[in-house]
Amino acid sequence: MSGPLEGLIVADFSRVLAGPYATMLLGDLGATVIKVERPGTGDDTRTCSPPVDDHGDATYFLSVNRNKYSVAWDLDEAADRARARDLAERADIFIENFPAGALDKRDLGYDDVASINADVIYCSISGFGPEADLPGYDLLVQAMGGLMDITGDTEPTKAGVAIVDVITGLHAVNAILAALHHRDRTGEGQHLEVTLLGSLLSALVNQTGSAAITGESPERMGNAHPSVSPYEPYPTADRPIVIAVGNDQQFARLCEALQHPDWAIDPRFATNTARVDNRELLRTLLTDALQTRGADEWQSLLNAVRVPCGPINTVNQALELADRLNLTPIIEIDGVMQIANPVRYSRTPVTYRLRPPHLGEHCIDEVLG
Repeated sequence: MSGPLEGLIVADFSRVLAGPYATMLLGDLGATVIKVERPGTGDDTRTCSPPVDDHGDATYFLSVNRNKYSVAWDLDEAADRARARDLAERADIFIENFPAGALDKRDLGYDDVASINADVIYCSISGFGPEADLPGYDLLVQAMGGLMDITGDTEPTKAGVAIVDVITGLHAVNAILAALHHRDRTGEGQHLEVTLLGSLLSALVNQTGSAAITGESPERMGNAHPSVSPYEPYPTADRPIVIAVGNDQQFARLCEALQHPDWAIDPRFATNTARVDNRELLRTLLTDALQTRGADEWQSLLNAVRVPCGPINTVNQALELADRLNLTPIIEIDGVMQIANPVRYSRTPVTYRLRPPHLGEHCIDEVLG
């Protein structure tokens, strides 16, 4: 068995990141994913470089396109459009992120596909929904969706990765799996609509929740937390360390380790609410106390008393950490290095069957028979 979704066919008409990330996860779980790309150019991320691997392939594309077959079809050509409709008729899942109406003009919209495949799970991904004539780029949604306004210090700052696309891809997979369960019980397919803006607003959790309840927009606070303290990086004798105190008991243990047990019973710091109200004073006191040792020594001491803390790692250091913890963060498929699927299944493990495909390297008849 190659995974819990073995036997399901995914018609992947998506490109860039949110959709391809979703279909890669479905492929990891055993689904047969047919990636439909434009002849000549393919997925936009094939040209998102540098960096590239030793073969000149963009690492961006390679990061989200394993476990897929690639066909190159021009949907404006009748023959290729017929091939696409045949795939849509056979698919269990159809996923796309074309501009609104673009696939309807090519007889591949939801109504068109459902007319020949009534139980299809058809997932449409867009930036702002079908009624908005706006391009769905992650950076725009980070800006227009409020994430940049609450990120950074003095200036609004984007996240270091297209995190909205990733979150949207995860929501898409969640929705698809729920729709498959509904289909198993009832035989009914359905149309799913997932937006980057909606996904981001959901992912802002306490920040959007606060705005909805109080009517006030959260303020940008740099690395500080609006509702928890101490919960940010602090300088030490050599480099910063992050301290993430989640409750009063952890704070008391921190004070003991810093040889200031009196802080834990000081009315200004005894509760989390008091610590948030007196954040600046507490930051000054902690910074002074932490200057006596380096970050590694503090981490060892604080971990020993169960105070959450850690250094600010580079990406390579984070991969090394995961490797030391036996999380196996990197796998290899036919010479292509990949970041592993993060979920471990006790009975239906993910499989890595196909390296990211070259443009149009597969024949649909050979894949599906």
